[in-house]
Amino acid sequence: MGDSSAIKGLVVVITGGSSGIGLATAEAFARRGARLVLAARQEDALAEAARACEALGAEALAVPTDVTDEAAVEALAQAAVARFGRIDVWINNAALLLFGTLLDTPSAAWKRVVETNLYGYFHGVRAALPVFLAQGRGILINNVSGWGFVGAPLVSSYVSSKFAILGLSECLRLELARFPDIHVCSVFPPSVDTPIYERAGNFTGHEVGPVPPVSSANDVAEILVALAERPRARRTVGLAGAFIYVFSRLSPALSARFMGSFTRHFSIHTARATPTLGNLFEPKEPHAKSGGFGWLGLRRGGRGTLY
Repeated sequence: MGDSSAIKGLVVVITGGSSGIGLATAEAFARRGARLVLAARQEDALAEAARACEALGAEALAVPTDVTDEAAVEALAQAAVARFGRIDVWINNAALLLFGTLLDTPSAAWKRVVETNLYGYFHGVRAALPVFLAQGRGILINNVSGWGFVGAPLVSSYVSSKFAILGLSECLRLELARFPDIHVCSVFPPSVDTPIYERAGNFTGHEVGPVPPVSSANDVAEILVALAERPRARRTVGLAGAFIYVFSRLSPALSARFMGSFTRHFSIHTARATPTLGNLFEPKEPHAKSGGFGWLGLRRGGRGTLY
């Protein structure tokens, strides 16, 4: 997918660019000759991601950034313009995940997820939009989630932030309607095989993983590249993403019960786990594209016993 001639030379900013979907997307753009500005909290992992993009023939700038810090995100935009003269595509992607009932999860942890996932995107919009307006063009892509339009138990902070990101995108698109060359795109991946589950905050007492079927980070990356070529308001990923989108529209109540059952029976495993804040307040390893999960959401080589 993708015409490399349409991407070559574009300046693309990606938050959460050191692992998972962000890293896969950076590499996908790099292979097509884009110029990349990568942001994430951990400097070493971010520098490694930039080197991987350079090995693919792209120019890449690593800017360590905590997206909860509005001034830092503004500095990220300024660094992109100082290095490359403009920003063509801004991808809000950095995200945190927290498992546990609302009452069992610490308030500070719940709020941290929303601060990163929602306010981090808000800060990205506030940093990118003035550049787009000055240029008269630009593409903003918000990586939402299939959990952006259907709820699930045990992940209320994540789901709440993703519902809000969808609302932010819809409002912003209306505000910018008079600027035909400035686009706001929302992407809705289903479960994706990334390290986010291993690094998640977890207060369930059990190991956790994605709800099947599980897509690869590369699948999502190709959709993000396609949106840079041809912006669209909404884009699902794969058959699972399309199914969630249509099902939630046709029968909200049934889709909610379905997702609740799937989350409890597939995402929560039998293996016990001690409570952890994961990477909510400081970066944690691993920094890779894949979390090692198969299509069914089970770790490759694992027993596959579910809760």
